[in-house]
Amino acid sequence: MGQKVNPIGFRVSVNRNWDSRWFAKKDGFGDWLHEDLKIRETLKKQFLSAAIAKILIERSTNSLRTTIYTARPGMLVGRKGAELDNIKQIISKIATCRDVLVDVKEVKNAETNAQLVSESIAMQLERRIGFRRAMKKAIQTAMEDQGVEGIKIRCAGRLGGSELARIEQYKDGKIPLHTIRANIDYGFAEAQTPAGKIGVKVWICHKESFEEMNNATNAKKGKAQKSPTR
Repeated sequence: MGQKVNPIGFRVSVNRNWDSRWFAKKDGFGDWLHEDLKIRETLKKQFLSAAIAKILIERSTNSLRTTIYTARPGMLVGRKGAELDNIKQIISKIATCRDVLVDVKEVKNAETNAQLVSESIAMQLERRIGFRRAMKKAIQTAMEDQGVEGIKIRCAGRLGGSELARIEQYKDGKIPLHTIRANIDYGFAEAQTPAGKIGVKVWICHKESFEEMNNATNAKKGKAQKSPTR
């Protein structure tokens, strides 16, 4: 059996920050953790067509701030912010905090976001589009962007309605998964097809790390300085 590590968790505190940013004591940690999972799951289901890339959750004593990164912010904001009020009501029913704040940020390059690419391929497989065509088109679109150094897509399951499950994988450029300083974005989605579930995994290597600039620890700065030569 192979030992596989999640690329995002592998790089947390090096060039990537946490998606849940809060501190809790031992007795309340589990409750807050399950609240975060339920908030993310509920928002994903309610706004399935909004192309939500990730959801950041920050907590203080009696307040909760939710930042939603999406490729279609208009669907989450709505007319005069009507949908924002709906999102606040959904979160307030799940969370125990008094004050609930919601921010919506736009993902400008959806073609280079691993989670959105994986969900896009999964939706195409559900519409019975050929898996090879969907994978190659996603790779071609991502590699045309100048900020991408490499991309790898892996689909597993009963591809094309075949009797036996198999794995198909396509790759272009470089994907240094063992290099911690490399800015690897990872996404996973499942396609519900008549033949069964098909898992879609996407790895994208970006040139610059944007998370590293936002409060994530820099590995180079953490090294001890060399002593002066004598």
